Amino acid sequence: MAESHLQSSVITASQFFEIWLHFDADGSGYLEGKELQNLIQELQQARKKAGLLAHVLPTEENFLLLFRCQQLKSCEEFMKTWRKYDTDHSGFIETEELKNFLKDLLEKANKTVDDKKLAEYTDLMLKLFDSNNDGKLELTEMARLLPVQENFLLKFQGVKMCGKEFNKAFELYDQDGNGYIDENELDALLKDLCEKNKQDLDINNIPMYKKSIMALSDGGKLYRTDLALILSAGDN
Repeated sequence: MAESHLQSSVITASQFFEIWLHFDADGSGYLEGKELQNLIQELQQARKKAGLLAHVLPTEENFLLLFRCQQLKSCEEFMKTWRKYDTDHSGFIETEELKNFLKDLLEKANKTVDDKKLAEYTDLMLKLFDSNNDGKLELTEMARLLPVQENFLLKFQGVKMCGKEFNKAFELYDQDGNGYIDENELDALLKDLCEKNKQDLDINNIPMYKKSIMALSDGGKLYRTDLALILSAGDN
């Protein structure tokens, strides 16, 4: 099925999704190493067989490439983008929020699509990146959607705490008990985390970790729900 799509001069977004699933063998949301090599080889063979030189996707459907063109330049910028589109601070990018995100991205690329096409794109992005199929994107899922040069979120996956442990840590480092963690308190927390998790976290990267996480804050106030996006596994 994937090979027949690759031979077509024009394919739809849903057909592209089938191609992606075929080559993303481990379901990671990325094509890398052998997966990417297999795609390139089969694409070259299929296009040569069909006598085609066109791109995999036609211009109006090639919106996925915009994520590379508009790639964020830093972890901090990524976190600011997350906060912009998580408008209700739910910890998720839901369908309507994702639509707004895609519409904004397309407008930045001087491309206009109708509501039907926007809905199709939104559905495709959820199929590609919604790893737990709950109809919305979590922060770590969104990080796959918008790659950054140094995806520090992946590093924190290995040090996340259960809900009870996270709440205890938050209260410990919220030294003045005002209900939020400021930059100095976050610095102390990160230093201790790096000491305890040297295989996952690099203490030399604390300035980058801190700057990126503080991008979630409200005027320098990092509330429990914001920090939980990074450090809480969500269970009890």
